[in-house]
Amino acid sequence: MQSSAHSSRKSSAGVVGPSRVRRWIALLAFLFGLFEAAAADPEPSEYQVKAAFLFNFAKFVDWPARKSGETNTPMVIGVLGVDPFGALLEETVKDQNIGGRRLVIRALSTADEAGDCHVLFISRSERNRLKPLLASLKGKAVLTVSESKGFAQEGGMINLVVLNGSVKLEINPAAAEEAGLKISSKLLSLARIIKSSER
Repeated sequence: MQSSAHSSRKSSAGVVGPSRVRRWIALLAFLFGLFEAAAADPEPSEYQVKAAFLFNFAKFVDWPARKSGETNTPMVIGVLGVDPFGALLEETVKDQNIGGRRLVIRALSTADEAGDCHVLFISRSERNRLKPLLASLKGKAVLTVSESKGFAQEGGMINLVVLNGSVKLEINPAAAEEAGLKISSKLLSLARIIKSSER
């Protein structure tokens, strides 16, 4: 990505309040071993925090054996639709590994390309076609994540929402279990639990 694009993306992302950020950084660092760049930044942006969550989700979710793969294969985080992270997601996973497996970021244009992903971030740009997207992923061992209102209620697994200046989690454990994924109780303890039927 060009630096100008990165700067414009970062400036448009908004900044989470410093005092709330410090509390979340401390909590994330304790539970997840948050990446050093974010911990050193006194005021990380909303999308730095969200990028850190995406990286750390891969540590706290168990995939079925058919999806786990060999240690020499990468763990894939896909971004479907307009990418709100700029270079932040690439920077977050750079030189990082989970269980000896490196992480790679892939930009996707269709849900058909998501089959090899472990984590799939569905951009707000896909909001109008969210239901068919989730239907096409049904039964696939892919952790679906978004930041769209009602995402978890519609069958998405994890929604990143900003409330009172902090990034919060909404998790639909049943949707994850249906895809053969097991979300750690540590991660669930940070979240508001959602059911697909909730309105």
